[in-house]
Amino acid sequence: MKFKRLFIFALSSLIACCSGLYAQQITKFAVVDTARVYQAYFMNSSPVRNYESKKNEFQTEINNLTQELQSLHNQKLEYDKSGDFVNSARIQAEITKKSDYITEYTSAKNTELESIKNSLKTNDDFYQRLYTTLEQVAESGGYSVVMSLQQANAILWYSPSVDITDVVISRLGL
Repeated sequence: MKFKRLFIFALSSLIACCSGLYAQQITKFAVVDTARVYQAYFMNSSPVRNYESKKNEFQTEINNLTQELQSLHNQKLEYDKSGDFVNSARIQAEITKKSDYITEYTSAKNTELESIKNSLKTNDDFYQRLYTTLEQVAESGGYSVVMSLQQANAILWYSPSVDITDVVISRLGL
């Protein structure tokens, strides 16, 4: 009988102790570098390759136009040196026209590239996969909160041990 009371007392004490520890569960935080995840996800996608291809194509065209403009400047200098002010004025008109064209072309192509870039950033499929993966990683790692490193003004310091970026990238299959 005494053993039974001792056993019940010990069991009650153990349960009370464990419930107190359980109630004081420590909140685990994690951080993820979403920009790095985004970069890893899209580096091999065809839309990003298309964006990079267009960007290179536009830059090549701008370089060619700039070389043509430089050639016109050189011709104008030669006409100026030789005193041929009629041809120098004609070339100056071409320089002005070409400069205006390059400015308009560059502006239009930068707008086009920015539009493509923004559509890549707002890809709903990517974000659905990202949030599902973040949820799985957080739950399996016992994290209560996952913060983005891009919101750096909210994170003053973090230990690299709470950075789950590599795990997220790995789980996304990248």
